[in-house]
Amino acid sequence: MAHGHNSNEKVVYVGDTRVKKGKGFQTPPDYTAFPGKSEAFIPNFLLKEWMVGCVVLVGFLTWCIAEPPPLGYPADPTNAAFIPMPDWYFLFLYQFLKYPYVSQDYVLLGTMGVPAIMFGALLLAPFLDTGKERRFYRRPIASSLMLVTLAGCVYLTVVSWDHYQHMLEKNGQVPEHHEREERVREAIEEGKPRPNFMKKTAAVIEPDDPAATIAQEAACLGCHAADLGGASGPALIGVGNRLSKEELVDTITHGRNNGAMPAFEGQLSTEEIDQLATWLSKQTQE
Repeated sequence: MAHGHNSNEKVVYVGDTRVKKGKGFQTPPDYTAFPGKSEAFIPNFLLKEWMVGCVVLVGFLTWCIAEPPPLGYPADPTNAAFIPMPDWYFLFLYQFLKYPYVSQDYVLLGTMGVPAIMFGALLLAPFLDTGKERRFYRRPIASSLMLVTLAGCVYLTVVSWDHYQHMLEKNGQVPEHHEREERVREAIEEGKPRPNFMKKTAAVIEPDDPAATIAQEAACLGCHAADLGGASGPALIGVGNRLSKEELVDTITHGRNNGAMPAFEGQLSTEEIDQLATWLSKQTQE
């Protein structure tokens, strides 16, 4: 195209058909050049979604690192009072699997069927929701499903946490990580070294005593652990240094701490209680 009447001016060709199309990948033109059209899914939309996903993932990982899940005591199969709890970001699924139609006989539906439907719908969302409208209030189906899913996750998380707190209060239990923090705080205040919770400070004295069998049959070890190191209840290693035999008899018979330590009067005979108290009085620690 000439810019004037001077024939010596440079001629610029627009859309010259003599320019060969390259064999490599051709980036599509900007979607704004086509009124009413959306941008190309690959690579424009996919690249932006990938970048947003990376930012969300980094933020999520940072949150998990800042608030790590507390480590509990070593697993104890004899501790029947232990309340299993997943990490906070799985509480909604943990509560969901408590409902009858996704657990027990229907556990396969709850653990595989429902998650497969949800993740499958998320995977197929770009192909199912092909509308060009971007405003969420003009996409009622997709927006409604998103809000319902978000509200369901929040509701199940809150219900799960409230139920956990209620069970702790009902059983008179203290979470393991809270108990550890308290013991560490007390050690620091007393000028003692931090306790090593993975190391046993003492062994059970006379583990073959018949009273040990009585303690196991009465489910005492469910709270105090097989090694008497404490689980949901306090440790009994060294209890002979703290309580006399008479005090142990009274505690076993009538209980303690408003039912946190149950009363075994009527469940165990007087001879069994005396035998158990005698054995516990031997559990001393230097």
